[in-house]
Amino acid sequence: MSLFLKKPLDQLIAESSDPSEPTGEIGLPEHGHGLKRTLGAKQLTMLGIGAIIGAGIFSLTGAAAAYYAGPGVIFSFVLGGILCALAGLCYAEMAAMVPVSGSAYAYSYATMGELVAWIIGWDLVLEYAFGATTVAISWSGYFQSMVTKTLGFHLSDGSLRLTKGPWELVTLSDGSQVHGTFNLPAALIILGMVAILYRGMRESALVNNVIVVVKVVVVIVFILLGWGVVDRLNWGANPDATGLSSLVPAPATIMREGRPLDTYGWSGVLTGAGVVFFAYIGFDALSTTAQECKNPKRDLPIGILSSLAICTTLYILMSLVITGVVPYTKLGVPDPVAVGVDKIVELRGWSSSSSKLLGFGVKLGALAGLTSVMLVMLLGQTRVFYAMAKDGLLPWFDKIHPKFKTPHIATLVTGAFVSVCAGLIPLTLVGELVSIGTLLAFVLVCTAIPILRRTQPNVPRPFKTPAYFIVAPAGALSCLWVMSGLPGDTWVRLAAWLIVGLVIYAFYGRKHSKVRAKAKA
Repeated sequence: MSLFLKKPLDQLIAESSDPSEPTGEIGLPEHGHGLKRTLGAKQLTMLGIGAIIGAGIFSLTGAAAAYYAGPGVIFSFVLGGILCALAGLCYAEMAAMVPVSGSAYAYSYATMGELVAWIIGWDLVLEYAFGATTVAISWSGYFQSMVTKTLGFHLSDGSLRLTKGPWELVTLSDGSQVHGTFNLPAALIILGMVAILYRGMRESALVNNVIVVVKVVVVIVFILLGWGVVDRLNWGANPDATGLSSLVPAPATIMREGRPLDTYGWSGVLTGAGVVFFAYIGFDALSTTAQECKNPKRDLPIGILSSLAICTTLYILMSLVITGVVPYTKLGVPDPVAVGVDKIVELRGWSSSSSKLLGFGVKLGALAGLTSVMLVMLLGQTRVFYAMAKDGLLPWFDKIHPKFKTPHIATLVTGAFVSVCAGLIPLTLVGELVSIGTLLAFVLVCTAIPILRRTQPNVPRPFKTPAYFIVAPAGALSCLWVMSGLPGDTWVRLAAWLIVGLVIYAFYGRKHSKVRAKAKA
C-alpha cells in the first residue's frame, strides 16, 4: 500500500465535530471524551502574542542591528513579518477549514499523504519541543542576571555550576572557568509550565494573559520613555544616502568573533530578516488549539493574523527606539534592551536607583515574555502528539484526563523530555534547528493550499487565502530562501533527526496507522 495514502478530508472535518460529544452553540463538541472548547478570539490573540513576543524582541533585535542591518533592522522586521503573514494566511485558511489539533501535520496528511504527514509531525518537534528548550535556556540566563546583578544575591560556585549544561563554561568566583553540571532553572521553569498545561486550557490561557499584559506593558513603557530621547543622528547610518535608505549602513567588513564578516547594505537587511525570523516563531502554534476553540472557523484566522499584526508593529517601534537611543554598533550583546534602558536613564539624568528599577522592570518583562513563549510552545507540541496518536502513528498520547480534559500523558512525556534537554543541551545547538524545522513546516502548509484548491474545490472555506495562487507560492519560496541561508551543519542535523523519525515510523507508525487499517478493510 502506498506510503502517500491520504487521510480523507471529510474524515478530518468530522473529527472536529464528533457527534458522540455534547455540542455548544455552533454545533461543535464542548468536551465529552475529547478536548474541552474554552478559547475565543481574544484568548487566541493573547496566546499568539504570548508565543511571538519573547527572545526576539529582548535579544535578536540587537544582534541583527549590530552585525547585519544597523537601523535598517526595521526593514528586516518588515520582511520577516511579510514572510510570516504569507504563511499565516495559509495557516488561517487551513485551520478554519480543518479545525483539528495537529496543525501542519493534519493538513499535510490530507494533501500529501501519510509519509509526508509523519515527516512534518516529527519535524514539528524541532519547532515546539526544541523551541521551548531554547527559550528555557534564555530564561535561565535572564533569571540569573536578575538574581545576581539586579537583586545583588551572590551565588556559590556550586550553584553557578547548576546554571549551565555540561557542554557550557561557567565562570567561578575566582575567575576560573569550568564546565557546568545541569541548567536547573531552565529545567524547573519547563516543569512549572507543564504543571499549568496539565491542569487545563482555561488555566493555561489565564496565566498566559497575565504574562502577556506584563511584557507588553514593559515593551510599551520602554518605547514611550525612549522615544523622547532618541538621537536622530544614530539613525543616519549612511549619510551619503537619502530617505529611508539612510537607515541602512553602507556595505562594510566588520570583525565578529575574531573573523571578518562582509555585511550591511540591503543584503545585510535581507540577512537580518533571516536572523529575526526566530522572533516570529510560535504564531502557528495557535492552529494546534483548533479543537479547543469555541468557534475555530472564525476565531482562528482572527487570532493568527491579529497577533502577527500587533507583534510586527511592536517589533518595528522597539527597533526604531533602541537604534535611536544606542548606536547600533554597540547592540551586539545578549541583553540589548538592558543596554537601552541604561542609556535612557543616562540621557534623562535619572538616579542610579531609577536605573535599577527600570533594569528590574525590563528583566521582569523579558522573563514574562520568555515564560509565555514556553507555555505556548509546549501547548503546541502536546497537541501535535495528541493528533498523531489519534491516527495510530504514536502510542498513548491521545489519552485525555477524565477531569481536566487535557492530553495529560502527552503533556507529561513532552515536559520530561524538554526539561532534560533544557538542562543539558547548549543554546547554540538547538536554536538553528528550531528555525529550520519551523520553515519546513511553513513550506508544506503553503504548498498544501493550492493542492487542496484543486483537489477539494467544493469544501467549505470560512476563510480563504486572498490571491492564493500568488500568496501560497510566495510563502513557500520565501521560506526556502531563508532555509538556504542556514549553515550546512544545521541541514545535517535536520537530516539525522528525520532519519530517526523515519525509523520510528517504519517500525511502529506504519504498522499501527488507523487510516492504513481502514483502507485495508
